Amino acid sequence: MSEAQETGDAVPPARIERTVAAPREVVWRAFTDPNALSAWFWPARLSPRVQADARPGGRYRISGSASRSMTTAVSGEYLRVEEPGLLEFTWRWESGEGTAQVLVRLADADDGTALTVEHAGCEDEEDREAQARGWRDCLDRLPDWLAAAVARAAG
Repeated sequence: MSEAQETGDAVPPARIERTVAAPREVVWRAFTDPNALSAWFWPARLSPRVQADARPGGRYRISGSASRSMTTAVSGEYLRVEEPGLLEFTWRWESGEGTAQVLVRLADADDGTALTVEHAGCEDEEDREAQARGWRDCLDRLPDWLAAAVARAAG
């Protein structure tokens, strides 16, 4: 059950489900290793920079710049880190108000890893759709990074 369902929030979480062609351990690294996150999470044109300490109570920050005058960043705290299956963290845009909560679940699947992302704490339906769009955009870049990581591991 998601945090939003547990607390009775009026707006259900944005939920995105995918199956990716990579072992769960590689997908886990994609979400917890700063170098991996900077390679796929945001578009390269933003020159993403990532700091991440993936442990309960650890913090992360993902920042990027579209130009010298336009930067964006999101940061938060890791709440649960259960390798390689569950990652839960707070999510706060540094230019905005309010803090959301993200839950990432990974499970073995016949053709790789089943990946579920839930983004709870959306202000309204419009915000929920915006968060879902953002996560879909990010996750659209993940398969290329995973394919390269699997190929590197195979030698």
